[in-house]
Amino acid sequence: MEVLIAQIINGISLGSVYALLVTGFNLLLLVAMIIHFSFPVVVVFSMYMAWIAMQITGSIIAGTAAAIVSAIIINMISAPIFQHVMGKRGSVDINATMVVSMGMGMLITEFCSHSINKGFPVSFLRISGAGEPIWQYGLISVSYGQVLTLAAALIAVAVLFRILYSTKSGRAFRAIAENPDGAKLAGIPVIKTALQSYMLTGLLGGISAMLMALLLGSASPDLGDLLSHKVLGVSIIAGMGNLTGGLVIALLLGIVEAIIQGFFSGSWSNAVVFVIMLAVVLVKPRGIFGAKL
Repeated sequence: MEVLIAQIINGISLGSVYALLVTGFNLLLLVAMIIHFSFPVVVVFSMYMAWIAMQITGSIIAGTAAAIVSAIIINMISAPIFQHVMGKRGSVDINATMVVSMGMGMLITEFCSHSINKGFPVSFLRISGAGEPIWQYGLISVSYGQVLTLAAALIAVAVLFRILYSTKSGRAFRAIAENPDGAKLAGIPVIKTALQSYMLTGLLGGISAMLMALLLGSASPDLGDLLSHKVLGVSIIAGMGNLTGGLVIALLLGIVEAIIQGFFSGSWSNAVVFVIMLAVVLVKPRGIFGAKL
């Protein structure tokens, strides 16, 4: 029982980071109307930028700033590329944007593999006290990193939802998500609003990068690809573009993964999301909570 409780605690922390990644993915899907499959790859790239900044300065603050700034910059650079592809095709084609995103992800992964730390994983173990337990009972322990990760993720999601439902920009986001043509006719600047979504998701990506660094303690070039598949899987299971459903499924995925890792050897946890996704697609093609597209 202690092992189960310990893994559930680990899973909640991991699921909270998945929730941030899925929220960023879904926001771009709803507002910018792209499937940014490689959004998690951008997050891992930001982890590398944070590592470089921390190596140079020895400061977590500098690392956090580097992660956030690099994620925003990459997202803003990618914006005109996606817009150009959609303009060339004469209409929004989310399948085309997914292919473009996959290509960008491959380039970023290759850059990290060949140009940073000689391709070896980077370590964040120097982040002081992240793994130290603040409470322990038998096999059950809660670390500073887990508490900080969960708290930061909850705050980030709460702020994002407040923006979406209590601000003018948020209303524009939701109007475009519900009816892009109607939003355009109502005078909402669709392209400008889409660019704002790129910036906002870049901010989420930078925060996610530092939380992943705290939680995992390391990053490798192939981590982004693994996370990309999981984020896409969570989005399909919940329902493409469903923000609330994505949060719930992401949290559950983190818990299920952690429990499997605690009781089964090997990497079975990585296959779980895809088995569940297959079952959901067969039974409910639009996802458990319903797709918003």
